[in-house]
Amino acid sequence: MRLTKSFSIAALAVASALVLAGCSDSEAPGGEPTVEETPEFEAGTTMAALADAGSITIGTKFDQPLFGLVGPDGTPEGFDVEIGKIIAGKLGIAPEDIEWVETVSKNREPFIQAGQVDIVVATYTINDTRKEVVSFAGPYYTAGQDILVPAGNPDGITGIEDLAGKTVCSVSGSTSEKNLQDAGVTVLPANGYSDCLEPLRNGAVVAVSTDNVILAGLAAQNEGEFEVVGNPFTSEPYGIGLALEDDTFRDWINDVLEESYADGSWAAAWEKTAGTVLATPEPPAVDRYTRS
Repeated sequence: MRLTKSFSIAALAVASALVLAGCSDSEAPGGEPTVEETPEFEAGTTMAALADAGSITIGTKFDQPLFGLVGPDGTPEGFDVEIGKIIAGKLGIAPEDIEWVETVSKNREPFIQAGQVDIVVATYTINDTRKEVVSFAGPYYTAGQDILVPAGNPDGITGIEDLAGKTVCSVSGSTSEKNLQDAGVTVLPANGYSDCLEPLRNGAVVAVSTDNVILAGLAAQNEGEFEVVGNPFTSEPYGIGLALEDDTFRDWINDVLEESYADGSWAAAWEKTAGTVLATPEPPAVDRYTRS
């Protein structure tokens, strides 16, 4: 499996152990999604071009436990990674022919616009501002922004209202950063969420805030150090980013997502990654929105 690092990581976190779920009908032996042998697509479509090339470049996070984390062998793993594999498999592309590009929050739109990636699957919240420059398939999961504090919650933080006037760490360019700023919270920006943990440890910030599933992964990876407040204050629909005007590709990815809901491959992807810590949710309905 090919891997490209576009931004260096201060240190690679050790991946959480993954519990393999039973194979669904759309999983190959070993828990990998099935790779279509001879997919056929209309000439001139992105799907046809990728299938003919036999490879796809996918942007994802490299530092987020459960969703996108570089494992001990240097390969990213997590729920976002599995969703990328499902899409690639429907194109006839095997996991080893995926090029994974580290895509942090602030470079997701630029990477798509510049053609550096074919799609982005990276805890990527769909919102109207982003829809102006990229398209989204999905959502394939709905998270909620929450708060990570030191174990024992020494400052007694119960919700976002307790963060006003305090300094909180979040990732630069993320929806979470903007939500905090809009609530009057001072934000210490970081390149990745793992970079927020040391400021939380040394008291430079009182909390870290982003989507609850990301925080749950960080807490699970650093057992006994941190806890999630458990009071989400937003709804964050995760989508798959792609080129702005490629409606045919977007519609096809939405079809793939709906198929994965029906055939069990979405649930299997969750259970072998995020499902090792979190209960399996109902998948959200995809939003086949029309661009204005």
